Amino acid sequence: MKIGQKYSLVVTGAVLLVVLLAVLELMVGGVSISLGQMLDSDNSVAHRILTQIRLPRMICAILAGGGLALAGCLMQAIFRNPLADPHILGISSGAALGAALMVSGTVAAAGIASGALLGAVLAGIGIVAVSSRFKGVATLLIFGVLLGFVCSAITTLCQYFSAEESLKLYHSWVAGSFASAGWNGIAIIAAATVVGIILAFSNRRGLDLILFGDEFAAASGANVRAIRFKALLSCCLIAAAVTAFCGPIGFVGIIAPHITKALCGTAVHGRLLGPVMLVGAAIALLADVLSQCFTVPIPVGATIALAGIPVIMWLLLGKRLW
Repeated sequence: MKIGQKYSLVVTGAVLLVVLLAVLELMVGGVSISLGQMLDSDNSVAHRILTQIRLPRMICAILAGGGLALAGCLMQAIFRNPLADPHILGISSGAALGAALMVSGTVAAAGIASGALLGAVLAGIGIVAVSSRFKGVATLLIFGVLLGFVCSAITTLCQYFSAEESLKLYHSWVAGSFASAGWNGIAIIAAATVVGIILAFSNRRGLDLILFGDEFAAASGANVRAIRFKALLSCCLIAAAVTAFCGPIGFVGIIAPHITKALCGTAVHGRLLGPVMLVGAAIALLADVLSQCFTVPIPVGATIALAGIPVIMWLLLGKRLW
């Protein structure tokens, strides 16, 4: 099979898989809804469940999964590290700190989301600012790890002094969910993802060059700092919005790029960024569908982690990372 035919087949299959999983997402839950009930406009109960609960959850899963997969692909390119994802930059820790500070004084779920968004944005601003001052990715990576440790330490103190009811809301947010964003949260995630996509695609040639090293990219006439800045800005915007409203969802950003590269047989970002978002959306939808199949729905963050760990082990044991 020719490379172009294989690529088209993978993209078509990914689109169909996302559509199938999106339909399943609308059908499963505490109350099962058949295709006939979904199409029956006179069924007011099914209509309310679909429009008020499951449709927002499905859209949020697609946006969050696709956005995190895109951010992970960008991180793996600029750090040239196959295990890089948005979490290593400390954005999730910043969001957790913002949420913890908020629950220390209120038990409103909206307060948790706004606090998490503020914390993630501030962490992202710090990372982007640091990236403009240092040339090497190692310094930036160390800064992100240290930022994560500092935020985690302060978060622990906030939890220690918080009321029990506030802690329940905080731990519910940490577990991860696509059902709590609401239409306002979805609008923010969508806006951040669209901006991130535009930045990523405008930066695709630079990302290809930087894979060969900063020196090679600079010798080719590329502005390495500008490439890294745009990639980090895109990643920070997406990760901040998704983490704030869905919780710290992990593994999607790590595994989606590897699965996509293996299926498409290419690392060229102009051809990779679209499919990687489809694969990320499929992973998020599949994880949420599986989490709804239990008598008591389990956190989607745990479902994605359980599904992602075998993939990481397969990559390691198959020596695909070395």
